[in-house]
Amino acid sequence: MADRYLHFTGTAPGRFLTRRLGLPQPAPLRRWSLETPSLDGPLLHLTAGDSAVTEELGALLAATGLEIAARAERPAGIVLDATAVDTPRGLGDVHAALHPVVRSLAPGGRIVVVGVRPSADDHHQAAAQQALEGFVRSLGKEVGRGATVQLLRIAPDAVAPAGSTLRFLLSPRSAYISGQVIELTADAPGTVADWAAPLAGRTALVTGAARGIGASVASVLARDGARVFCLDIPQSHEELTRTADRLGATALALDITAADAAERIAAAVPGGLDVLVHNAGITRDRRLANMPADRWAPVIDVNLDSVLRTTDALLKAGAVNRGGRIVATASIAGIAGNNGQTNYAAGKAGIIGLVRSLAPRAAAEHGVTVNAVAPGFIETKMTAAVPLLIREAGRRMNSLAQGGLPVDVAETTAWFAQPASTAVNGQIVRVCGQSLLGA
Repeated sequence: MADRYLHFTGTAPGRFLTRRLGLPQPAPLRRWSLETPSLDGPLLHLTAGDSAVTEELGALLAATGLEIAARAERPAGIVLDATAVDTPRGLGDVHAALHPVVRSLAPGGRIVVVGVRPSADDHHQAAAQQALEGFVRSLGKEVGRGATVQLLRIAPDAVAPAGSTLRFLLSPRSAYISGQVIELTADAPGTVADWAAPLAGRTALVTGAARGIGASVASVLARDGARVFCLDIPQSHEELTRTADRLGATALALDITAADAAERIAAAVPGGLDVLVHNAGITRDRRLANMPADRWAPVIDVNLDSVLRTTDALLKAGAVNRGGRIVATASIAGIAGNNGQTNYAAGKAGIIGLVRSLAPRAAAEHGVTVNAVAPGFIETKMTAAVPLLIREAGRRMNSLAQGGLPVDVAETTAWFAQPASTAVNGQIVRVCGQSLLGA
């Protein structure tokens, strides 16, 4: 559904009127396209304190293809190395580095603060590094003009695993992600021969792929070179086939809640899966006091229980290859809750629990990472049916003052799916424009 307010504020009368009335002025976001594959401008590489990884981080940033500079009038991105900050006094170096340049960031620019995990043994270091989280979340709400701010925590002295994540965060692919804290392991990244097709040679399956976010995920994975299987319920067979045919993918009409769903998936993909995306989901909204069991049970079954069952069965059968990626779909409803969505929010919160518990064991036992994407207000047929005032609140009450698109969720999923994202494990990344509603 078209966002008429966003279009209106892009006109001269719209800008004048909304400025006078003090209304939000969302900036159009520049997403990835063949014409705009990267940020348009130089990248500032700054350091707070005496970092031991400055040189290695600089080499990693140079590999993104962006022009690296110590000074620039209009930088498209800023990376601040704050790995050496281990005292409250050190936070002054963060201020000293960013304060003079933050105003010069280009519209739609990116700021990434690189820190390390808060120490369990040094509460001064832990306090200083945790302070960066509040700093980044607040700066994300300040920068405006479609710019975004993230905190990337690396394992001590493990810079190389951050390559795929820096490429993603410093690109148009991350247009609708802001205020996020992403923590990496020290695991070495897999090899990507061609960054234009990082999923070449890999096989992916996407559930709920007939339409909406699932179809967009399948499309982006295919764009990145994957051989894609599109799965959806038999009742959507016609639409599923159209989507699959359009992408050169394979349609698999199957109810993911069926007892033999995992067995049939494994049979359809005898070479095993490299990427498994749990996207299928339903809603049966009603307040708990008015919600009978027949509205509660199917939501839990589709959105959570089927994910647990198929994941367990496919891992046990060895149907997810080593180096594989499992990506589940959570929601900010599972983080903040929503009126009338106790069943949906419970299921999505359950996905978060699944990811946090399974991720380290799946990596150790199967060589597979497990992550989740948590969408906020995404422009789909489902959100188009939301009453106007609630829909407008969902769109505007985030740092970017607009709804996201299915492709924003898809790009995040594709980053999780990359061979080079081995160090991204157990993460819940919100694709919500930094929602101001609780999450």
